[in-house]
Amino acid sequence: MTTTAPTTTAHRSGRRFEAARQVADAVLFEGYVLYPYRASAAKNRMRWQFGVLVPPAWAPAQGEHSLQRTEVLMEPRGAATLSLELRFLHAQRRTVQRALDDGSFTDTDALHLPDRVLVPWDEGTEERVELRVAVPELTQKEIVLPFTRPAREDTEAVLDDRGRTVGRLVRRTQEVEGVVRLRAEELDGPYRVLKLTAVVENTSPWTPAEPAAAREEALPRSLVAAHLLLGLTPGSFLSMTDPPEWARPAVAACANLHTWPVLAGEDGRADVVLSSPIILEDHPAIAPESAGAMYDATEIDEILALRTAALTDEEKREARGTDPRAAAVVDLADSLPPEVLERLHGAVRSLRGATGESLPAAPSPDALFTPDTPWWDPAGAGAEEPGPGRVTVDGTAVGPGSRVRLRPGLRRTDAQDLFLQGRAARVEAVLHDVDGGVHLAVTVEGDPGADIRREQGRFLYFQPDEVTPLEEP
Repeated sequence: MTTTAPTTTAHRSGRRFEAARQVADAVLFEGYVLYPYRASAAKNRMRWQFGVLVPPAWAPAQGEHSLQRTEVLMEPRGAATLSLELRFLHAQRRTVQRALDDGSFTDTDALHLPDRVLVPWDEGTEERVELRVAVPELTQKEIVLPFTRPAREDTEAVLDDRGRTVGRLVRRTQEVEGVVRLRAEELDGPYRVLKLTAVVENTSPWTPAEPAAAREEALPRSLVAAHLLLGLTPGSFLSMTDPPEWARPAVAACANLHTWPVLAGEDGRADVVLSSPIILEDHPAIAPESAGAMYDATEIDEILALRTAALTDEEKREARGTDPRAAAVVDLADSLPPEVLERLHGAVRSLRGATGESLPAAPSPDALFTPDTPWWDPAGAGAEEPGPGRVTVDGTAVGPGSRVRLRPGLRRTDAQDLFLQGRAARVEAVLHDVDGGVHLAVTVEGDPGADIRREQGRFLYFQPDEVTPLEEP
């Protein structure tokens, strides 16, 4: 039987999503408020660029979309159950009013207080839609779950340091409607695999008075930063970025629109998927050094913390009045002790292979070079050419001039890899680092700038487990 749960921000999520929650929160608030965290900043006037599902009547004229579709492969076992959680922000418009002597209020552009400056701003409240369904139901019929978030208006009194009412904040939220559609179909193949399709659609009936209505009119009726958490019990999902060889054709046939599904949750498990509007790798994680959310896209904690701490007192007052989350960032930057900032200054992760296994330990210098001086010491013999000039890949010796097929592994997260996947390349050099790692410097075949790359020594770099040798033409 299909069951649904109340969808409020206070609703307790299932334990299976706890490990993925931190990353999902980062997706939810990606770009929510950007440095310098003031409403007056130009880039904070064009927010919420990821995962915005707008009303269907407004979408075509503006080139935006009203739905997203996730397709993933799963291997359920026994009487498996699928858990789904749709998360999004519901934008609410905050206006600022100043108190008059007669007890009434009037709109104002700014309300100055000793510790902050309150200005009009669009806030976001977290919403959830939760669903739990038996997998056999999904193969028999499409499961449809409509949902509605009603319009509402709230007021909050603003008091000065003496406790007197000097104004108020008025928050207005428009009604938003949507639907989640789920279905599954069994695929032919060597193993029992189901293709799960999950569609999230904004079905709000709102129609703009003018076809060219501004985006600000559509946002309060939109699903902002919409993404899905999917959990399977018992069973597992297949990686959509690095599937087993037998599943690659089926993965290639999946059509994901405006979303990017990856394995999430605890490393080494495959029972949770995060379908995100931004590109992630399997098992994404927040850096352990991160002291708190900075909200800025592709944030760099150290730089943002230092720049935020360097804001003037007046800029900090405006940031604190912009949004509670912006205020928290300012307070965090002001309170970070030196040892925390030092921890933010770069980190070295343990090297991993494409399948997640630890790479072999670096060989000792004595095993490669003689007598006792390491190769990176200028006095060492053979310092110009550390290690052999070729490396064995899949039983084939690969070196300068060899042709290879590029297969970027899971540890590579550069979006450029999407365009290099499967491309043929020529090895220009085999390089060894001081830790014993091996790197292949390559140029991509058909790249018109390959000659310039060779002259300048600016190559693309891959590790041996990220390439497949090709026969010479």
